[in-house]
Amino acid sequence: MIHVTDIHKRYGDLEVLRGVSLDVACGEVVSIVGASGAGKTTLLQILGTLSRPDGGRVRIDGAEPFALGDKALSRFRNERIGFVFQFHHLLPEFTAFENVCIPGFIGRRPRAEVERRADELLALLGLAARRDHKPSQLSGGEQQRAAIARALINSPAVLLADEPSGNLDSRNRDEIHRLFFDLRDRLGQTVVIVTHDEGLAAMADRTITMSDGKIL
Repeated sequence: MIHVTDIHKRYGDLEVLRGVSLDVACGEVVSIVGASGAGKTTLLQILGTLSRPDGGRVRIDGAEPFALGDKALSRFRNERIGFVFQFHHLLPEFTAFENVCIPGFIGRRPRAEVERRADELLALLGLAARRDHKPSQLSGGEQQRAAIARALINSPAVLLADEPSGNLDSRNRDEIHRLFFDLRDRLGQTVVIVTHDEGLAAMADRTITMSDGKIL
């Protein structure tokens, strides 16, 4: 699903990634760990096509996204990649249901199809009874589950998560951790998670450790 070869990334005089190569299989849950400044989030941003590498090759779901023009790259990102961040970034003026629908509408998919899929995902994630609540009316765990549903609305090839449970209490954190593996089992979802949480890292199919811009 993901094939990365000899990726380099520099910000000014600071070389953040120094020849990173990585393969992730379809349906695999991979955690990336390492000290702050190791390059984990930079690698995740490149996998998510939010940042272009200075050198190397990236293939995702059989495509080379950085060979695309800007509009095609944005479309690729919308259709093939789902993002979950430490903070849910739900829009406060919209309900959970409306927040989940937004990426589908951005992708110009038929409204009925998007709304049907949103209801399916909210039910899958245990939020059917909360679909019409705004983020301020949801618990932290419910907000993050809504954000995960939003990330899945376009049936992406890859789900990328950056410290997805870092802002949650222990009970909600454990629920979110289990959820990623439920999604893999139910949907065949490929998941890459950057985390400092040792428990979450240990649950993954494979743990990748980074240090000083390289994979150990």
